[in-house]
Amino acid sequence: MTITDAIAEPLPQAVIDLAALRHNVSHLAALIAPSEVMLAVKADAYGHGLLPIARAGLEAGATSLAVLEIPAGLVLRHAGVTVPLLAWLHGTETDFRAGIEADIELGVSARWQLDAIAAAGADRPALIHLKVDTGLSRNGATIEEWPDLIDAALALQEQGVVRIRAAWSHLADASMDDDEAALHEFLAAVAVAEERGAAFEILHLAASSAGIRMPEARFDLVRFGIAAYGISPFDDSTGADLGLVPVMRLEAPVTEVHVDGTSLARLGIGYADGVPTLGIAKAHVVIGGLPRPVVAVEADSMLVEMGADRVRAGDTATLFGPGTNGEVIAEKWADWAETIADEVVTGVSPRVPRLYVG
Repeated sequence: MTITDAIAEPLPQAVIDLAALRHNVSHLAALIAPSEVMLAVKADAYGHGLLPIARAGLEAGATSLAVLEIPAGLVLRHAGVTVPLLAWLHGTETDFRAGIEADIELGVSARWQLDAIAAAGADRPALIHLKVDTGLSRNGATIEEWPDLIDAALALQEQGVVRIRAAWSHLADASMDDDEAALHEFLAAVAVAEERGAAFEILHLAASSAGIRMPEARFDLVRFGIAAYGISPFDDSTGADLGLVPVMRLEAPVTEVHVDGTSLARLGIGYADGVPTLGIAKAHVVIGGLPRPVVAVEADSMLVEMGADRVRAGDTATLFGPGTNGEVIAEKWADWAETIADEVVTGVSPRVPRLYVG
């Protein structure tokens, strides 16, 4: 087999369409009004880039941000972002004082977190969101632990160490029946807390799935994650079906063309860049407006079958995108790889340059 053409130093790129992000946030904000949008920017905004996404989302109507860890919140604060930020993934080495003094609101799931917040010695009260586990079992106080957590938080509030801002939870999104049961558990937990003297400024329960299909779970705000990036949280619909536009387009150059009767094109992207290897027998990319079957995925490259069609090194292959030019959407790659589209976009390696448009 002969290499007929090649280019040097090939780089893939993830094109991030900020206009699409703004459209999605605006669309979701209109859908859930008067509830507000808390835009989830965890995991570097699902691989899209923390600061550009946060800024675009706020421009489009999000009123607060969810960041998982305090360090991500500090990045936003140092960049001048002043809106409410919620961080809830904490460890024993978490710097609670830095978070409190940067006005980062803290999700609290357990008594030890309250103890650590009290021991941090911050110069201002910590704004806390008390979390009850309603079935996801990811974190949050169990129904049995909840009264003790409330009492401990109220005692610290009396001392001026914390200010109880919210009660919240995560839905498991396993089924509508499960979510309805979880909603009732959440309301019961809120009632228990209020009977013990808690007064919540806000309540929040829904993320993308319930935010779209379960109006009774929206409360004061909805934590929109993957839907804001144009990807459906449902198995029975695409982002387009929901009026959303995919924000990320993943492209790679043709780096070599091999000819031996038919042509194989080598692309400058591989599994080290986040391309799934599972399901490649079903996968294809788009080059020149046509689907090209994937033959193999290697660490830094992949091979696709071109047949008799002519292709040149330097041509662009699109792995996934908004679906407007014949390319598949991220949900389709997820189907091939037997995973979820969240993993497909978030898994695009940081070594892939992000190009911001729109």
